[in-house]
Amino acid sequence: MAELTAREIMTENVITIKKDSSIEDLSEILLKNKISGVPVVGSDGKIVGIVTEADIIVQDTDLHFPRYFKLLDGIIYLDSLNRFRDNLKKHLATKVEDIMVTKVQTIGPETTISDIAELMLRLKVNRLPVVDEDDKIIGIVTRADIVRSMIPKENK
Repeated sequence: MAELTAREIMTENVITIKKDSSIEDLSEILLKNKISGVPVVGSDGKIVGIVTEADIIVQDTDLHFPRYFKLLDGIIYLDSLNRFRDNLKKHLATKVEDIMVTKVQTIGPETTISDIAELMLRLKVNRLPVVDEDDKIIGIVTRADIVRSMIPKENK
C-alpha cells in the first residue's frame, strides 16, 4: 500500500492573514478559530511568512538590552545585536509583517507523511503549509493531521 501524501491528509480551507493586517486582527482570527498560527500571504496570494501565538507573546516579554564590555576604546557585545534588533522590532510591532517569520518551510502536495513528520520534528514546527508550483497555499498539514491519519478509517 502506498504511503499517504500531504494532499490526502491536509486541511484544504486554510485560514490565512495578509501581511499588512494588524496584530489585533491576527489575535482575533487565532482566538475565533481556535488555532495557534496562520500562514501570511501577500496581495498575490503567495506565502510570505507564518505567524503564531508565540510571535504575539514576544510583545509582552521584557526587552533585554545586549550585554557588553568596554575594551580600550571599543565596545564588545556579548549578545547578538541582530537578535536585539529583531526583538525590538517585535516589541514595537503593529502589523503582522513586523512579527512574522519569513523563512517558512513549505511542502508540496505529493510529500509523503513520513517526510512531513521528519521535517516537523527536525524543524520543531507544528504545521507545514502545502503550496503549489506557484507558491500559492493549497493546504496545511498539522501534527494533528498526521495523528488523525493513523486512525483506521472505520474508526473515524
